[in-house]
Order: sequence, then C-alpha cells, then structure tokens
Amino acid sequence: MSDPLKVIIACGGTGGHLFPGIAVAQELKSRGHEVLLLISEKKVDAQASKKYSELRFETVNAIAKPPTFSIKMLSFLWKLRKTIKRCGQIIEREAADVVLGMGGFTSFPPVFAGSKKGLRTYVHDSNAVPGRSNRMTAKRATAVLVGLEEAEDFLPGSTVIQTGTPVREELENLPSREEACRVFGLDSSKKTLLVMGGSQGAQHLNEVVAKGAEGTSWQVLHLSGQGDYERLRKQVGEREGYKVLAFCEQMGAAYAAADFCVARSGASSLTELSHVGLPALLVPFPYAADDHQTANAVVYERASAAVLIQQDRIDSGTIQEMLCDLDDEIIQKMSKAMKSLSEPKAAAQIATVIEG
Repeated sequence: MSDPLKVIIACGGTGGHLFPGIAVAQELKSRGHEVLLLISEKKVDAQASKKYSELRFETVNAIAKPPTFSIKMLSFLWKLRKTIKRCGQIIEREAADVVLGMGGFTSFPPVFAGSKKGLRTYVHDSNAVPGRSNRMTAKRATAVLVGLEEAEDFLPGSTVIQTGTPVREELENLPSREEACRVFGLDSSKKTLLVMGGSQGAQHLNEVVAKGAEGTSWQVLHLSGQGDYERLRKQVGEREGYKVLAFCEQMGAAYAAADFCVARSGASSLTELSHVGLPALLVPFPYAADDHQTANAVVYERASAAVLIQQDRIDSGTIQEMLCDLDDEIIQKMSKAMKSLSEPKAAAQIATVIEG
C-alpha cells in the first residue's frame, strides 16, 4: 500500500460523472486515502449524493462552456476564473496531493488549479468520443484515463491509460430476481423491461415505449426522469404491471429485476448495463455533443450486446415487435456479449494510477 494521499475528485453535473467518481472515492477510501468530492450545484447531484453519508462532498459553481463566439462567453470566463480560484483555495485547504476530474464541466476548474500548483492531475472520459470539455482538460492533465479504447484517437499529445469506467459498490452484489421484483411490486415470473429515459426525461422515447409495451406479455419498470414523470403517469394510468418512477434510488434492484433494457447510450449507463449483463435497445440522445452517444452505442452493437436505433426511426410498432421477438435464447446470447464488455476492476485500476 502507498502512503496515504489526499485526493480531490471532481465528478458533478450528471449521474454519468457522479457515480463513477463515487466508485473511485470508495475504492481510495478503502485503501486508506482521504477523499473530497466536488460536485455541481445541480439538484441531481444533491439528490444522488445524499445517500453516501460516509463520503465528503462540496459544491463548486462550475458552468458549461457556451459556444466560442456566444455573447455569454464573457460571463462564462468571469465565472470560470472565480471557480478556478475557489478550487485553488480548496486544494490548499485540503493540502491535496492529486486531483482527478471524472469529466464534464465540473472537471476543468479543479484540474486546471491543480496543475498550476504542480500537482499530479488526471481526467477520466467514459465515451468513445471524448467531450470537448475533457479534451480541453486533457491538456492540463498528467494523463487521461479512458473507459473505451476508441477514445484514444481523439486525444493526440496526451498520455492515455485505458482503465474502464467504474461502477458504484451497490451493483457488486445484486439482490435475487424475486427480491428485486418485490421492491417494485412486480411479478418475478414475468419478463421485465427496464426503461431509462434519462434524468431530465425523454418524452418521445418514453411515449413510444409505453404505447408499444401495451398488450404484450412484458411488465415494465419505467424510469421516466423528473421532467416527464407527470405526463407519463397520465399516459400509463392504472395499467397493471407498469411501474413508473421519476428517479430510482435502488438501481441494483432495478437491474436485477430486468431481462432487457431500453435506454439512451450515455457511457455510465452502458458501463452499468455491461457490468450486470443486461442487454439493451439503445436510442442515442440525438443532440449529444459530437453525437458521442451514437459512437458509444456502435461499440456495443458491434459486440452483439445491444441493438442501435436512432430516435427518428423508433415508434411504438418498433417496441412492440422487439418485445414479441425477444425469447430466452436471444436474451441469453446478448447478455453474455454485454457482460464481455465489462471492466469490473476499473475503480481499482484508477486508484492504482492515482497512487502513482
């Protein structure tokens, strides 16, 4: 074991950055290191982090970069300078040894501040196509840690280490299918479709899945996102075997109850699906930066772990046909392929890199 380190992990903004950051923090803490997690002021961060009382969190006022020639750039640069200064103060207060950014707009200020102070700094990117913020942060990082090897082509001049993307500890020991179904009031003898529309909701996707699943033998656990919860509840009504949640705090149980999934193709969701071996229909968010969700989905489709369909080509008939065609043999083959894409020791590999 290395000497105890003081590590700052910037991981806020979305669950896709937060949960992998928490997984790394848990691993580092188990090795005797001190960790502070920096998160954004967004509600999703506060909601998701409150269940991890054993970890330390602090908010920073980081904002996403607007288009370069936008009138908002002046305001952005002023706020960015303030946030970098605050991150520098936090680094000094904590006497930090290492700064790790888990990607997104929360990562750049602390990594920049850490590099200015001569610390070892790292940034992690989960996607097949690294985000613009991460490519900018990479220039200030000692090394870039990536979840997928495809990302390396987009990071010229950087030291790149493939580590995989970590998953939170609660996914290591899933409950039994029977226990999981009881959590949500579902029937363990029926096939279960898990739908993940994203934390802000995905109205078109939610709508066509709800309509397409009607009349099939499948029951549905539908995580609608806060933004589309009320509308979807009205659409579904009192339909038997159709459970709608705005947000799920028991994702281990959700995965354990499910036979198949319909989801966006954000890197963190794909990492968790591969970890638990849950095959999926992937519908990339069409407005994602650099269309990175499509690039992610292609990796999984090539491995026969998932089916990729763009949003403008999906309707309720597509969903109904898919559910009718899915049998045990297809699900098992796809599940095996999905599991083969998992990197179960990602958090440990990142922690080892941080230990130097």
